[in-house]
Amino acid sequence: MSNNECAFGVVYVKFKPHLLMVLVQLVLSFLYFLVEASLNKGMNPHVFVTYRHAVGGIVVLPFAYIRERKTWPKLTLTMFVELFFLSLFGISLTLNMFFESLKYTTPSFVASMINTISPLTFIIAVGLRLEVVDVKKPRGMARVFGTVLSLIGALIMTLYKGHTIQSLRGAPFNVRGKLVHNNWIKGSILSVASCISWSLWYILQAIIVKKYPAQLSLTAWINCMGAAQSAAFTVLVQRKPTAWFITSTVELCCIFYAGVICGGFVIFGQFWTAEQKGPVFVSMFNPLGTILVAILAYFVFGEQLHTGSLLGVVIVIIGLYLLLWGKESDGDYKSQQSFPTHVEQKEYRTQIKTSAEEEVPQRSVSHATN
Repeated sequence: MSNNECAFGVVYVKFKPHLLMVLVQLVLSFLYFLVEASLNKGMNPHVFVTYRHAVGGIVVLPFAYIRERKTWPKLTLTMFVELFFLSLFGISLTLNMFFESLKYTTPSFVASMINTISPLTFIIAVGLRLEVVDVKKPRGMARVFGTVLSLIGALIMTLYKGHTIQSLRGAPFNVRGKLVHNNWIKGSILSVASCISWSLWYILQAIIVKKYPAQLSLTAWINCMGAAQSAAFTVLVQRKPTAWFITSTVELCCIFYAGVICGGFVIFGQFWTAEQKGPVFVSMFNPLGTILVAILAYFVFGEQLHTGSLLGVVIVIIGLYLLLWGKESDGDYKSQQSFPTHVEQKEYRTQIKTSAEEEVPQRSVSHATN
């Protein structure tokens, strides 16, 4: 193997979480427009969340069984409850509010609101001592200022529109339809509530993935339980049986894209990265999604932009850079955790058992000598 290949391998391993999160944001950026197009066709957002994760669970489950069935941790009542709340905050509660807000706003708006997740996650993680910040060091200060700048950029994009930049003529696609985005207050409240729930999900991810290290199996659990929770909620709020019917190719493509790609690959990628680098690192890439959505909205889907949005994007980029630079000082996130993983717990119990077995013969010899 040449020196160039070795150098490339080292760089790839170091930046693998970064590349994975960039790919995740790119995949999610297309989802906003697919969902809006499906909502224009009359699809119920709660039905969409249910179908999306039912498909995701069905697709991931066989791979989880083949690869991880020998490493499954014991499913205790405590673990089941933790998986229930992880599904609640990560899928059924968060996504039902999130995609409902898309009915009253636009893809660019909801994508900009996601930027509040990073500072919220950072604040909660510091409060729970999952993240340690040394404000006396430059990297620690960079993380604080980066978080503040990301929040300020998100607020500017949300609250300040400025001059309108007319949509690009001759855009390849146009997803605008019968949706009337005139209830921004309701949409904003739903977006904020979903972001708070999303932040809690990132925190729970970092904790539970240590106890349940089989990420594919965990992804299948989350999809299946989230689909069941969302189905129960949909039955309560949507009494029309016709709402469950898929009436267009756009809706079918949206469900399979969201279920297979987003419900499978994205969730698995976030679980893996949260275990490697921590919950704040995962949430830090949400601003990149805002930038990608804004670019797609203007050049591909013909959506209007505003100078306030562009100003917010610039501030978000600066904040993201500061966060990443400060986060690099953390090193290996897994080595910093105080709670042991499932494998470490098993090894520790084995060591205790071995020590006890060695101690018993020594005591017997001592009694015999006496």
